[in-house]
Amino acid sequence: MPNKILIVFAHPLFEKSNANDALVSNIPDSPNITFHDLYQEYPEFDIDMKREQELLMLHDIIIWHHPMYWYSCPPLLKQWIDIVLEHGWAYGKEGFALQGKLLLQSITTGGKKENYSSTGRDKFTIPQLLLPFSQTVKKCNMTYLPPFVVHGTHSMNEEGYYKNGKLYGQVLDYLEHQELDLSEVEGFHYFNDWFTTKLG
Repeated sequence: MPNKILIVFAHPLFEKSNANDALVSNIPDSPNITFHDLYQEYPEFDIDMKREQELLMLHDIIIWHHPMYWYSCPPLLKQWIDIVLEHGWAYGKEGFALQGKLLLQSITTGGKKENYSSTGRDKFTIPQLLLPFSQTVKKCNMTYLPPFVVHGTHSMNEEGYYKNGKLYGQVLDYLEHQELDLSEVEGFHYFNDWFTTKLG
């Protein structure tokens, strides 16, 4: 049985993002992959909690796809997390609705990869900056995968858009049709790095 994937996409300026356009354009056309654009669905931020929870229940792998906004996510995705991951449903003594599901963050950053280190401009690595997300996921009894990260979007050329878009499509195709060996993946900072070793 293929895995069902839900891509929860949040980009308030999607029309201006060449990098995210390249990623989204490479999402496989599959009945098992649902692309869910939060800013299109909820322009007034009036999130339908029950509808979102039902969507989550129908999928095996959840992807939070967003640009890095001030070392976090855009405000609508934060509101989605606050509202949808309800106590007694997603976490707490009786909150096991999401148990066993996998979560992957797919993020883009304007800055280059070398900026995200203890000696770089941003001082912290991407996994360090994403700790609040990974802890949220673990609190909800899901498995947090290393993130899929596209760096340097502010200086990226057409070849970069093409390569990253193609890789994203391959990752999604793999996640749909293959079972992950979590012990292999967890040793990597980025899902991209693990996946390219599999291709290699």
